[in-house]
Amino acid sequence: MDCLFCKIINKEIPNYTVYEDENVLAFLDIHPCSKGHTVVVPKQHFGNLLELDDSSWKNITEGLRAAVLKIHGALSPDGVNVGINNGKAAGQAVGHMHWHIIPRWNGDGGGSMHSIIRAGEGVDVKAIAEMFL
Repeated sequence: MDCLFCKIINKEIPNYTVYEDENVLAFLDIHPCSKGHTVVVPKQHFGNLLELDDSSWKNITEGLRAAVLKIHGALSPDGVNVGINNGKAAGQAVGHMHWHIIPRWNGDGGGSMHSIIRAGEGVDVKAIAEMFL
């Protein structure tokens, strides 16, 4: 498999590890959005979020939380954004599921998750909600 993140996990490509356990590897993003921007990848290859089973989801989210705690302990940010680009339309550039932890500081000029896209004007929320029934 020619997967960038699998190569990092297999130590074929070096990284700056922030956190590691048996299920995840968290390392500094080489194109950071902020100081301490970290990528958390499952050690097992999943192309996207929809491929995860319940057990893998639980294990990965425990590692994700541990990485957030490690970042807080080292950098003391005022907050963090945690997000996943799931699918090409959402901006997923590497075909191995991964989360971004982006440390935030008051006054850094960044926005919330709501600043990613603003195409919700005119959406009938009630009609959408009925689709889930």
